[in-house]
Amino acid sequence: MNRISITVLAALMLAVLAGCGRETAEAPLVTLNTNVVEIMYPATSERMTVSDEVLKFTNRSTGEQITVNKGDDVTLLMGLYDCEYSAKAELDGVESSIYGSANSIVVKNSLAFSLQSYMVTKATDFIIEEIFFAGTLQPTGKTYNGDNYVKLYNPTDHVLYADGVAFCESKFTSSQLCTYDPDIRNEAVTVQAVYVVPGSGMEHPVQPGESFLICDVGIDHRVSNPNSIDLSAADMEWYDESSSASNMDIDSETVPNLDKWYCYTASFWILHKRGLKSYIIARIPVSKAEYLKDYIYDYEYVIHVAAGDFYMSSSDYKIPNSWVLDGVNCSVVSDHLWNILPPSIDAGWTWCAKTDEDVNKSFHSVRRKMLGLDKDGRRILKDTNNSTNDFNPCVTASLTEEQHGSTNVNGTKATAVTYDGVWSIE
Repeated sequence: MNRISITVLAALMLAVLAGCGRETAEAPLVTLNTNVVEIMYPATSERMTVSDEVLKFTNRSTGEQITVNKGDDVTLLMGLYDCEYSAKAELDGVESSIYGSANSIVVKNSLAFSLQSYMVTKATDFIIEEIFFAGTLQPTGKTYNGDNYVKLYNPTDHVLYADGVAFCESKFTSSQLCTYDPDIRNEAVTVQAVYVVPGSGMEHPVQPGESFLICDVGIDHRVSNPNSIDLSAADMEWYDESSSASNMDIDSETVPNLDKWYCYTASFWILHKRGLKSYIIARIPVSKAEYLKDYIYDYEYVIHVAAGDFYMSSSDYKIPNSWVLDGVNCSVVSDHLWNILPPSIDAGWTWCAKTDEDVNKSFHSVRRKMLGLDKDGRRILKDTNNSTNDFNPCVTASLTEEQHGSTNVNGTKATAVTYDGVWSIE
């Protein structure tokens, strides 16, 4: 469905190589007042009292973070920054908080930029608990495919049904900055994979504080790779009927299949190994046939690289933001350029790899932080719609801990079991 010419690919590669090994002089410092930052408040702002407004600037080149109260002066090196905004809010007598973010802000002689803010609301449906996209390695060091998984969590005090929940992967990558037309980012997420939990509505109950496990291939992967994990008891798997005889998928005998609505690949789909995609879960209120007919997204986009701007066109699918239950931006620390999801879904991002060559990403996942246990002993997971704050990055995968599986290519076994990759259960 998507085409890119060999000429463009060659130019992109040359642009990357041209940027290697350059030395730049240290940028000068500037002191600017943050009052000029325009905060666009939620629609309910006329009834809302806002206090304790904070701005956090992150230098894209150095990683240095500086936090100031809005209205104060801030001293920054000239350059490219990300900015996060947070504040307390009171609406109709109820205390809450608001947040927002902006990416790739050019800091020179002014901080005059706009930032949309959103209310933090308590989850009433599933949230993403863990994404294991990096996978494992074989004892030889060779990459192993098939053992990716995702955990969905029920954060409520009542039973939720996973029937109808869609798991989707973004079309765009966080390391390739694009602008596209029409720009629907604040209306919908552009996706290249849509897999839906089948059922009539009450076939897949998930108790409060419990998880629903979906995976790539629902088998005991330790048979083929002693460094891997057992996924034969997963709740669902995504299965692809490949049109490539040399790239066939495996259909588990013990794990039922998700309903495949759409995927870009003609063979089989795996999560992005380096973690440069974003992921969402959604409840789609229309039939499969209606979705595939009415939610095609035709667009043009521009890839911005050092060699210039490259104009492309594509046709994919979109998920309206109003359908999205939760989303997580993922990236590689050294390559992150933008957040694919809008701040209303995820104002931050998380990671497993520091660089593209970081082999330590394998055997690790991103896991949502635990805040504590409620009166019934159920985990309270952090959910502020900001993955930078909500997730523990690059921690041992939960199933590896539970099965005392391998934590590295040498087969060192996991001994500790944690709630979230950090908080020990013992």
